[in-house]
Amino acid sequence: MLGLTVPRHRLGAVLAGFSLVAAGVAVQVTPAAAATPHRILFDNGHAETAGNADWIVSTSQPDPLGEDSSPSAETDWTGALSSWGVALQKTGDYSLKTATGALTYGGSSATDLSNFDTLVLPEPNTLFTTAEKTAIMTFVKNGGGLFMISDHTGADRNNDGEDAVEILNDLMTNNSVDSTDPFGFSIDSLSISSDYPSAISDSSNPVLHGSFGTVTKSLIASGTTATLKPADNSAVKGLLYRTGYSGNTGAFFATSTFGSGRVAFWGDSSPIDDGTGQSGNTLYDGWNDSGATNAALALNATEWLAGGSGSGGGDDGGGSICTSAQLLGNNGFESGSSTWSATSGVITNSGDESARTGSYYAWLAGYGSAHTDTLSQSVTVPAACTTATLSFYLHVDTAETSTSTAYDTLKVQVLNSSGTVLSTLATYSNLNAASGYTQRSFSLAGYAGQTVTLKFTGTEGSTLQTSFVIDDTALNVS
Repeated sequence: MLGLTVPRHRLGAVLAGFSLVAAGVAVQVTPAAAATPHRILFDNGHAETAGNADWIVSTSQPDPLGEDSSPSAETDWTGALSSWGVALQKTGDYSLKTATGALTYGGSSATDLSNFDTLVLPEPNTLFTTAEKTAIMTFVKNGGGLFMISDHTGADRNNDGEDAVEILNDLMTNNSVDSTDPFGFSIDSLSISSDYPSAISDSSNPVLHGSFGTVTKSLIASGTTATLKPADNSAVKGLLYRTGYSGNTGAFFATSTFGSGRVAFWGDSSPIDDGTGQSGNTLYDGWNDSGATNAALALNATEWLAGGSGSGGGDDGGGSICTSAQLLGNNGFESGSSTWSATSGVITNSGDESARTGSYYAWLAGYGSAHTDTLSQSVTVPAACTTATLSFYLHVDTAETSTSTAYDTLKVQVLNSSGTVLSTLATYSNLNAASGYTQRSFSLAGYAGQTVTLKFTGTEGSTLQTSFVIDDTALNVS
């Protein structure tokens, strides 16, 4: 029940004062590259070089320029993906790096995903951790590009019991951001020995007809396909199909969107293999296969994922397009503390208070003693979005009797990455006590292209409780 004024720490089965102090929704508005270059991160932290694989652009990591700062031929960099890397580098429109450790988002590392437009996962062979999956999915939802390259089922190169099919499906179905088929496809548990999948007819598609050439066919040399589920995500689209297949089955190359980001799937690693790499690896030159157009497919897809205009790169990276979306993860708190960082006890399904919808809500303060609570979350607002509206439903109840003095407060603030307050959007107090929830809304359009923190801080005085309760948050962009 809303509106009870008993101090929170004394409540058992009795309804307590609602207290949600949204403390620190770290709204991270990662700027897309302002001009050139597009920023591409290749993963090499998940056994991408196990067995005969050598899925790196260069042995110099994280920066391939350490091996050769001005490569003119793919052999100037060492790795089975060096043809891919050198082709991008030579345009002058791309900045490439390699991640060799855990993938993060919103951290301080030079290879943190917030510093990039696109993440390439070239046949990962170890499972992503829970934190990594949250980082990857949040990165895409907030405007990043994700290139997932699989291999056939059973291609467990490091013998840890997991192959790329299982690892990528686990990323999509077992994460804290959205596990309900977020991209609209699943990867098939197949081992297809050989084929030349054909491209669909779509002259306007930037992946099939991009600045790097026209795509007609790809290559399967032991690979798999995907099953599309447009009912789950209407943006999913198959671009190349296994011979004899079309529609929702047998998609060898597919694209989709998620939140403000873009996704591409390729069912085999052989097409990206240029046949060269470190000594001791047995490689296959699919990149230059005369029966396929794999180079054009890889490069066009990279450009599209990074937000390229299709004119050879050089625009503002992932910020060139704004897809209407709600960007806050777990915005109704129904997944408990996932995605959010909060003071202990803030996110709860306690029967002592009532959620506006569902079972969980955020409850800050309400103790009747000096106390401060906080709640935070990272999120990226694409630079191209002209509308960005933060909203949440707030209920305030109090035991204070004053009609003129604000003893207890809830501040809603915008901070930069250093913690400096850029703006206080609103301050609520015991004077705002009322029955039920009221929706509050604020424009964040002025912060697009920046890294900021949305911070809700609830501070309570020494006596008489005031509870601030929040539910059904949102950050809608368009």
